[in-house]
Amino acid sequence: MTNEATKPFFVDAHLDLSMNAMEWNRDLRWTIEEIRKSEAHLSDRPDRGKGTVSFESLRKGNVGLVVGTQIARFTKKTNKLPGASWHSPEQAWAQTQGQLAWYQAMEQDGQIRSITDRESLQNHLISWQKDPDKTPIGWLLSLEGADSILSMHHLEKAYAYGLRAIGPAHYGPGTYAQGTDATGGIGQKGRELLTEMEKLNIILDATHLCDESFWEAMDHFNGAVWASHNNCRALVPHHRQFSDEQLLALIERGAVIGAAFDAWMLREGWIRGKSTPESENISLANVVDHIDHVCQLAGNSLHAGIGSDLDGAFGTEQSPKDLDTIADLQKIPGMLRQRGYTEEDIQNICSTNWLRFLQNNWK
Repeated sequence: MTNEATKPFFVDAHLDLSMNAMEWNRDLRWTIEEIRKSEAHLSDRPDRGKGTVSFESLRKGNVGLVVGTQIARFTKKTNKLPGASWHSPEQAWAQTQGQLAWYQAMEQDGQIRSITDRESLQNHLISWQKDPDKTPIGWLLSLEGADSILSMHHLEKAYAYGLRAIGPAHYGPGTYAQGTDATGGIGQKGRELLTEMEKLNIILDATHLCDESFWEAMDHFNGAVWASHNNCRALVPHHRQFSDEQLLALIERGAVIGAAFDAWMLREGWIRGKSTPESENISLANVVDHIDHVCQLAGNSLHAGIGSDLDGAFGTEQSPKDLDTIADLQKIPGMLRQRGYTEEDIQNICSTNWLRFLQNNWK
């Protein structure tokens, strides 16, 4: 599927759009230049004035379908891991509801369109192909870290308002699973969550699960699984990435693995607060390295995709050096072509794999 037969259609399976709107106070209807200018006087976050995502830049990149997240982490008093989080799951739930309200406001404003089933997906793709300039960007709702799910009743309520994918953990120990920088399995609460997710046909996002939680989740969940934004441990040896064994397990389950663009996940040796994309020579070629590794493991191009995580609490200071905005996703097809990938392979990676996954699991 292409726009004017020139720009490949892209699906980005992980963007923290509502977090940027609600916590970074970014109006994504503005241009990137306007957003950056509005933050020129701010220094509260390292990425101020360095954002890469807006609705306009998505359109320039022909990114016509995104997985937009709700994200609100809860951490107990005993958890000493750094990072923003809420002191109670009730606060986390309330934050996700504010984020949902923003998505709904953007839908009412005609910026995005909710995609919740096969019919709405097909209608959106037809509309985008016919007239992308007048078609809202497709948006599928995902929850990154499930701590805000207060009960299975709340899970059912979330499904009713459009939630279609859940990553049970984020960073540190969680209520339903253990995430990055933590250890341990999913436990009874995690198994209960997975059981209810399976009943509702909610996608399990394996991203951020620590190794023990990953394997326990895979053993206890029989529904659809993907890894929205996860790179390869063989290339960057850190537990945030998946090992080849984990990647092969996902491939066997029919998963798609989205390549993430955070610089420290792209090449070994990144030192937070010191390294820069330029000093470490990190570029979109490193993203393609991770995509290629997944394809080589699979023996085909059917399980690799894009889950950029751009503006996931970082900007150009921690993105590939040759990326200014998310529209630069359009540089990736040429890089894949140079490595011998066919046009069909390239379209698989840009969008078709994610679309096929949804169509197959939304029968």
